[in-house]
Amino acid sequence: MIVKKIITLILILKSIGIGYAQDLDSLLQEELNKNPTKQYVEATFKAGRIVLGRSIENASKGELVFLISHHFGTVNQGVSNFFGLDESSIRFGFEYGLTKTLSIGVGRSSYNKVYDGFFKLKLLRQSNGKGSIPLSLSLFSNIGITSVDWSVADRDNLFESRISYNYQLLIARKFSNRISLQLTPGMVHRNLVKTKEDENDVFSLGAGGRFKLSNRFSINAEYFYLMPGKTADDYFNPFSIGFDIETGGHVFQIFVTNSNAMIEQEFIPKTNGNWNDGDIRIGFNISRVFTIIKNKTIESDFRPLEKKQ
Repeated sequence: MIVKKIITLILILKSIGIGYAQDLDSLLQEELNKNPTKQYVEATFKAGRIVLGRSIENASKGELVFLISHHFGTVNQGVSNFFGLDESSIRFGFEYGLTKTLSIGVGRSSYNKVYDGFFKLKLLRQSNGKGSIPLSLSLFSNIGITSVDWSVADRDNLFESRISYNYQLLIARKFSNRISLQLTPGMVHRNLVKTKEDENDVFSLGAGGRFKLSNRFSINAEYFYLMPGKTADDYFNPFSIGFDIETGGHVFQIFVTNSNAMIEQEFIPKTNGNWNDGDIRIGFNISRVFTIIKNKTIESDFRPLEKKQ
């Protein structure tokens, strides 16, 4: 109420030419500084993935995101395999915003022929001003079902053995208009592993970030550290680096990585590529947003162009 009264007083004084109006302008600004309105931080990341791993961003309510992910073979295969470009793995996926805070999705990967379903739930959203929140927090979980033929078909194979799960907390902060960082602690559970010594539960800590070079262009990187155990001894930590390119309604991500898989149950505990040996793969993601239900009060996290903040 006091702010409205001050604004009204300034307009009255200015209309009759009172010289003290400028001082009242300063008083108004001081009052606004004391009582800033709450503003949510937008576009911590450009798309729903940093590179391979999920970012804090959701599909907004009523929006459908179509994602194509593509990984080629390793570049150390040389010219005979056109530096890996003769091989490919692909995943098609859809994500839909059910509410302001909840999105769900499905996908299918050619690698190990995995069908997956997931949800992402926003628990906190970074904001500035009165009652500000310093970071964003989301819960991400998915289920994967492999459909490859059993290696030993004549034994008693259970459907449950095809299932794996992933649970992650996405903890992110946009430090400036250019820099965003995210930590991703998580656990992958596999109902079936190869030997008794292998771990059904694999814990990891992911870290990723973005440095924005322009409104349409940024460099992204991420790394997943496997907690000590047999899985960490047998496999490599996934590391990926690439670029985000915004082209209107599309976000195009091109990157290099040491992993061939595209869902967390596969690339976190099963990356067998070693950067030091040249086991590097070129890959890309293409995401496209479709508005299914128009809602003027909600802005998309997958927006065409970021606003300066």
